[in-house]
Amino acid sequence: MSNRLANETSPYLLQHADNPVDWWPWSAEAFEEARRTDRPVLLSVGYSSCHWCHVMAHESFEDPDTAEYLNEHFVSVKVDREERPDVDAVYMEAVQAATGQGGWPMTVFLTAEGEPFYFGTYFPPVPRHGSPSFRQVLEGVWQAWSGRREEVAEVAGKIVRDLGEREISFGDAQPPGEEEQAAALLGLTREYDPSRGGFGGAPKFPPSMVIEFLLRHHARTGAEGALQMAADTCERMARGGIYDQLGGGFARYSVDREWVVPHFEKMLYDNALLCRVYAHLWRSTGSELARRIALETADFMVRELRTEEGGFASALDADSDDGTGKHVEGAYYVWTPAQLTETLGADDAELAAQYFGVTEDGTFEHGASVLQLPQTEGVFAADRVEGIRRRLLAKRAERPAPGRDDKVVAAWNGLAIAALAETGAYFDRPDLVEAAVTAADLLVRVHLDDRAHLTRTSRDGRAGANAGVLEDYGDVAEGFLALAAVTGEGVWLEFAGLLLDHVLARFTDPESGALYDTASDAEQLIRRPQDPTDNATPSGWTAAANALLSYAAHTGAAPHRTAAERALGVVKSLGPRVPRFIGWGLAAAEALLDGPREVAVVTPDLTDLAGKQLHHQALLATAPGVVVAYGVTDSDEFPLLANRVLSGNEPTAYVCRNFTCDLPTTQSERLRTALTGGIGHGI
Repeated sequence: MSNRLANETSPYLLQHADNPVDWWPWSAEAFEEARRTDRPVLLSVGYSSCHWCHVMAHESFEDPDTAEYLNEHFVSVKVDREERPDVDAVYMEAVQAATGQGGWPMTVFLTAEGEPFYFGTYFPPVPRHGSPSFRQVLEGVWQAWSGRREEVAEVAGKIVRDLGEREISFGDAQPPGEEEQAAALLGLTREYDPSRGGFGGAPKFPPSMVIEFLLRHHARTGAEGALQMAADTCERMARGGIYDQLGGGFARYSVDREWVVPHFEKMLYDNALLCRVYAHLWRSTGSELARRIALETADFMVRELRTEEGGFASALDADSDDGTGKHVEGAYYVWTPAQLTETLGADDAELAAQYFGVTEDGTFEHGASVLQLPQTEGVFAADRVEGIRRRLLAKRAERPAPGRDDKVVAAWNGLAIAALAETGAYFDRPDLVEAAVTAADLLVRVHLDDRAHLTRTSRDGRAGANAGVLEDYGDVAEGFLALAAVTGEGVWLEFAGLLLDHVLARFTDPESGALYDTASDAEQLIRRPQDPTDNATPSGWTAAANALLSYAAHTGAAPHRTAAERALGVVKSLGPRVPRFIGWGLAAAEALLDGPREVAVVTPDLTDLAGKQLHHQALLATAPGVVVAYGVTDSDEFPLLANRVLSGNEPTAYVCRNFTCDLPTTQSERLRTALTGGIGHGI
């Protein structure tokens, strides 16, 4: 017998559709039921690739006795945080304020008005390590609700008032300047791990947005320390267990400082961001390692995350069947020496163990090792290693694969579109560009309505019920702008403009210029969520600021430029203090300080080889945030192409910045010099 989640589109919610718990999706009807029956609401928030969410579901939500107690005393509401990041953000803020920590599964008890009064994360089925059992928590909450209601109401009211008073310091109305950017770099240097790469200690997360800032800062200023931190971190991650050495793609994070043992779930957003980071690192340095990782990560996304409709699925689970029917974290990815020998024979197994760091004791659990590339010295025959890799990959494909969360999230697909479009353009892989176009088409067809309002998610080509949030508008606009630059199709610039007009009208405070994560006409929660800091992805705030800046450079739209500058005021405040957590804002500020530069490439014919070469050179520009328009003379595809003429009937490039243009050029090398970065360059 299924509960009310059976008709949802979220794979995470559908995983709970057969629970004995009488789950409700987040809805007005659920809270009305709580009012009608005078019961508190149990809010349980998680996501499909969350290991401990699965554990708590199996221990508690599948248990008939626990379900019976829940059904009698609570209205139980299940939320997929990836579908409703606004609900997640509001109540996570409350959990963190009350307990000093947070995580998933998130367990919150609410009044029928949505006001929280008791919090937690994972609760075990029996008391453990000082933590009460889930049943004890339920009984304690019910006793408080039924016997001390005034006290509950007082606590809930105070929490909501306290949340309402937690105002973000927006800093200056002015964006950061040279001083703040230099201070941010100094702060990152202090937190940098020089022997292992990355920032801080364990667990260690891929610092994608920070690396984008470091690459842009180096391009603009020539600061070698910034490039060194970026390059060394990328190399350590690529050689570590966090990177899938057989199939490509990155896991969510490393549990240790050395990048050896990952938390094995693979998220679309990490791989999209890192694919772009490595492509940009190659663009800056020519690193063959960066090129390989960018392409392997792009191929991983297309091969394993692409859906039948052409979008990209959200994630692959960390857990999979270990061959005995038991779901174990990392089972799909790890190897013992015996498994290597069985697959490869003794000689190749010995070489594989040395090359991939497989030991007798194991680097993970139960004598198994995560594959990595620990050897920085020694010579290995490339063709033999490649043959070993192919055979191991084929053998691994026979194992039960991790589950896939195949919902399409607009924001993360926007990030993937940008990464695939640029990677395809840099490395002459039109198939990757085509994959980006197909995903963008899906977003337009399924996620965008006739008012240009975005829907957050879809599945099987069917739009979900939840409205897009700020990160959806910002990241999808970013993807469309990258696609416009690569394809020369102005329609993607137009779609980006429609989305960014909504950012101005529905997400921006007209007085302060601050941005909100939800639209002004969205469902009203106990607090309107607002956070300029990055998490696993760029914050909606800074994603929108970067896209607004690029769009303004393309079109000359003063309102969008002004909105970007005002939005970046918060970076002036936070960048010097917490640079690790506002990397995308710092990267956008680098573009603003550099102009950004605007490149128009006109050609007599789109098949003209010299025109294609000029276009390709423009795309390889390292100048921060440079925007590129490409088309034939007299084209109306892009505003930047207006009145641009050929020089001597040859394809011609124009470079402008801050209302000043260099002399046009027909030579790729001169264009490259003009777009390398640094304030002094020109044609």
